Amino acid sequence: MTRLANKFGAVNLAQGFPDFPAPAEIKQAAQEAISKDINQYAITWGAKSLRNAIAEKFHRTQGVQVDPEREVTVCCGSTEAMMSAMMAVINPGDEVIVFEPFYENYGPDAILSGASPRFVKLQPPDWSFDRDELARAFTPKTKALILNTPNNPTGKVFTYEELEFIRDLAIRANAYIITDEIYEHILYEGTQHISMASLEGMRDRTITINGMSKTYSVTGWRVGWAIASPDVSSAIRKVHDFLTVGAAAPLQEAGSLALALPEAYYAKLAAMYVAKRDFTLAMLTKAGFKCFKPYGAYYIMADISAFRYSDDLTFSKYLVEQVGVSVVPGSSFFNDAKDGHSLVRFTFCKKESTLQAAAEKLSKLTAR
Repeated sequence: MTRLANKFGAVNLAQGFPDFPAPAEIKQAAQEAISKDINQYAITWGAKSLRNAIAEKFHRTQGVQVDPEREVTVCCGSTEAMMSAMMAVINPGDEVIVFEPFYENYGPDAILSGASPRFVKLQPPDWSFDRDELARAFTPKTKALILNTPNNPTGKVFTYEELEFIRDLAIRANAYIITDEIYEHILYEGTQHISMASLEGMRDRTITINGMSKTYSVTGWRVGWAIASPDVSSAIRKVHDFLTVGAAAPLQEAGSLALALPEAYYAKLAAMYVAKRDFTLAMLTKAGFKCFKPYGAYYIMADISAFRYSDDLTFSKYLVEQVGVSVVPGSSFFNDAKDGHSLVRFTFCKKESTLQAAAEKLSKLTAR
């Protein structure tokens, strides 16, 4: 969709990358690291300064104490961290539970790891899950459940009660929870991010995936990490080493500064995004979309039924070519494309001028 946006000169509300600058102090830290000749391999599982910063921040924000020497692995983005984690714990024939709609990589990650994905639906408008359906999804073959909170694409933030229910099922099944927490600081209206690793009984059963991309607006830097027990981390480090060797050394040094930013930075980040969210919700509602209000992350799922197109692909093609706004078709986020045929996903991690340009183009859109 980004390629189509570029081809047709459309406003790109499809791909989730900010089009505004990263914080100046983080960019300066990377520049200084390069100038200081921190340009060779860091230790395979991550520069000590960054691993220390990751451990300190996890303890500060979630109350979970981890050993940066044995329980933190720095990877080339959270995408590689997820793949390394899954290949480390999954064997052929295992099953992995995935909530859908899901970030597009999770299903393929399971398959590449040799597992069969089992999908459990999140139901609009609040994207809750049926507890009986989830319980049935656990079988003797279940090795892991992937949990993304705050969630892409729905904006759902899982509650403590939901996490407890998932925790109890995982313990009963002797399964891991692999959590993607990349949007942990992008929260709205008092919602709270709770890491599964902070729940009783889950510290050593959880693999926590995170990274710099979203919180610090550096999606192109590809610096992510996995936090896990020593035995699991040992396996993750072996897979990571053979996949990518290591993340960029100067950017890891900048990451250690980023993770030490004061709480005021995160409050400002959330305030900025809530304004963008509210503007985008109003813009889309006015244009005729039925929106599902997100409480975390920076995406909005929207129902396109009012426009009476046959499916999400046809509508998305029309929107980018004729209206000048690109979105992600909803079928991208479902195992069965039919389940997403009436949905599209917008992102609002864009400059005010970008969102205003989208509003002007969408003002010409009318229900059929």
